[in-house]
Amino acid sequence: MRVEVVKTVDAIRERLQPVRLSQDVLGLVPTMGAFHDGHLNLIRKARQDCGCVVVSIFVNPHQFGPGEDFRTYPQTLESDLAHCEELGVDVVFAPNVEEMYPEEPLAFVEVEKLGDHLCGVHREDHFKGVATVVLKLFGIVQPDRAYFGEKDAQQLAIVRRMVHDLNLQVQIVPVPIVRESDGLAMSSRNQYLEAEERERAPLLYRALQIAKEQIEAGETGSQAILGKARRVLEEEPLIAVDYLELVDPDEMQPVSEVTGPVRVCGAIRIGSARLIDNVLCEKTDP
Repeated sequence: MRVEVVKTVDAIRERLQPVRLSQDVLGLVPTMGAFHDGHLNLIRKARQDCGCVVVSIFVNPHQFGPGEDFRTYPQTLESDLAHCEELGVDVVFAPNVEEMYPEEPLAFVEVEKLGDHLCGVHREDHFKGVATVVLKLFGIVQPDRAYFGEKDAQQLAIVRRMVHDLNLQVQIVPVPIVRESDGLAMSSRNQYLEAEERERAPLLYRALQIAKEQIEAGETGSQAILGKARRVLEEEPLIAVDYLELVDPDEMQPVSEVTGPVRVCGAIRIGSARLIDNVLCEKTDP
């Protein structure tokens, strides 16, 4: 039996009403489709935790800026649905743009400060679009738990802060990054990479690991840490660096000195793909 697919707001609300009455734990996995093992890990975790699992598949136009890949973003609905069926998803919510935005929206959600750096510098209004669509999905599905990957660490921090500040009754569950055997973080945009680009793309993870190794060895100055890591990327002509920064893990603000846990975050452009990654780092006590 194929997984149940619902395409309208009214229909998903009606479908989930018995779940709410039964008091089963309702889990939501928000996605834009084009599933890889990272998405599947989110679904597995939700299936493990929850009595009812909803996966949303919606490519949100309001989180793409001018010149970005909204119209070419990979869409693989049939294979995504097959994965959902295999993993025991109860319902897939797959609205179109007109269903989610029947009129040009005038109300948006913006979490200040947390989006001022990293991807926020390079993707204007991206996180406003993300926060808005996530809040809409929370309002439509009304989940008890929602599952987000740690690869998008800045997005995760922003969603957490939105939930905290707006007193939303949903638990945000982070799920670790899933990597290829050579360290490349799994991403739907990896499909854009040509063979030589795919060979060089793991240098982003290598740069993050160099930063982590220095921190664990006792280096505390961000300039020294980032300088060595950045050289790995700058020496590869196929790679253009958007950013490489050490930030506070909660508020995503740059730090000049490592005094506690930090997240080293990087974004590169290689070919037509823009790839992001991060690792959490802590000093090793002497």
